[in-house]
Amino acid sequence: MSGEARTGLVFAERDTGPLVMDVVLPPATGGRRPVVLWLHGGGWFTGDRTMAPDLTRYFAARGITMATAEYRLSGQALFPAQLHDVRAAVRYLRRNADWLGLDPGAIGLWGSSAGGHLAALAALTGHIAALPDEPDAGDGPDTRVRAVSEGYGPVDLELVIAEAQQVIPALSGANAPEARLLGGLPDRLPERAKQASPLSYVTSEAPPFLIAHGTADELVRPKQSVLLHEALAAAGVESTLYLVDDFRHGFLNPAGTVEVDGPKVMDDGRLETEPEPPATRHHSAPGMRHTERTTFSFDTIGEFFQRHLQQGDNR
Repeated sequence: MSGEARTGLVFAERDTGPLVMDVVLPPATGGRRPVVLWLHGGGWFTGDRTMAPDLTRYFAARGITMATAEYRLSGQALFPAQLHDVRAAVRYLRRNADWLGLDPGAIGLWGSSAGGHLAALAALTGHIAALPDEPDAGDGPDTRVRAVSEGYGPVDLELVIAEAQQVIPALSGANAPEARLLGGLPDRLPERAKQASPLSYVTSEAPPFLIAHGTADELVRPKQSVLLHEALAAAGVESTLYLVDDFRHGFLNPAGTVEVDGPKVMDDGRLETEPEPPATRHHSAPGMRHTERTTFSFDTIGEFFQRHLQQGDNR
């Protein structure tokens, strides 16, 4: 299975059709490999599993298996369908660890924007055996992950609408991505909005987080990532937040990706063309907090996953 890709793997069946993932295997190492599941952005209403960074270049080369999975978009199903789908994808990887040569105790999650939101939610609910009305829970394997990296994902859905409503009028009010996800405005669906907000689930059970956000992001303000980082730190969870100078939304996407049409609010492909932008790093671990000026890159993410998936405990 040296360096090959397995595409179109069906990991769940839904009323809307099968959900599929692609798996990129690194060169054979003679042992079981850790795996990172990528979740695409697109405001929960657009995008697919192909909207991903170069998984081979940045991560498979490090000996990490990469997977990229579909989830139902908001036009197909309302929340919590998307979270159920991501948890089903984690269960599939764990259930098929032998076939794919994976270490079932070394699974990570990575996503950007809407995918970052779902990665955070899935990581923060991994210790919960079954969510309400979850179709795939049953007797299947659990959905715990060992590490999660998320970029510029919303963590408080009501607040993110209030902060971004003037940026793109066509995507404001009832047409805001968050409202589409929930089936209505968060302030009118407070309980569902709370269930869809990662901040609601932060506990000491959470795995280590790496969070990245551009300081010039208008679609999801940097405050969202600061709130998540501070909540994780307060819970005694290791968290590292990179605030990347003057970067806007979408910088983890490949060049040429179109998440949002309209005013220039996206930086698709920018981390590829500017691979080490200056950033402020805020790190928190039990008994220690530290802030420093540094740079951010895809290697930052790769090193994070190497450290937590290829070493340490099998939590």
